[in-house]
Amino acid sequence: MRILVIDGQGGGIGKTIIEKLKPQLPPEHLLVAVGTNSIATTAMLKAGAVHIATGENAVCHNARHADIILGSLGILSANAMFGELSPAMAQAISESDAMKILIPMKRCGLYVVGMTGDPLPVMIDEAVDVVLDALRQKASGNGQ
Repeated sequence: MRILVIDGQGGGIGKTIIEKLKPQLPPEHLLVAVGTNSIATTAMLKAGAVHIATGENAVCHNARHADIILGSLGILSANAMFGELSPAMAQAISESDAMKILIPMKRCGLYVVGMTGDPLPVMIDEAVDVVLDALRQKASGNGQ
């Protein structure tokens, strides 16, 4: 499976996802990190991402080929992250057939009510667990 992590601004969310997911990821799965800017991409590279890219075309291209996409909820919203996430990026991500595992953040302009209010590290751990569960289900033939 191809797992795509998308992040922008400082890349802190993507960096943390990479740090927690990569050591647990079976080697047959491809982990791709795409930043909306070079700072975010560099942060994910420093976290251990091997397959990296930056910018609008990279997001659009990789979203089409991903099986799973991880990032903040804002990656579905045009002009999120203070305008870093272009309408084309949001459209490519939202139209992708990939499973989307999104972390709600008040800063991205989208607020989901009814959430538990867990701290960011707990939400990232949950996102990593969802990816690993999806991979296990796919491997056992129970995946979609």
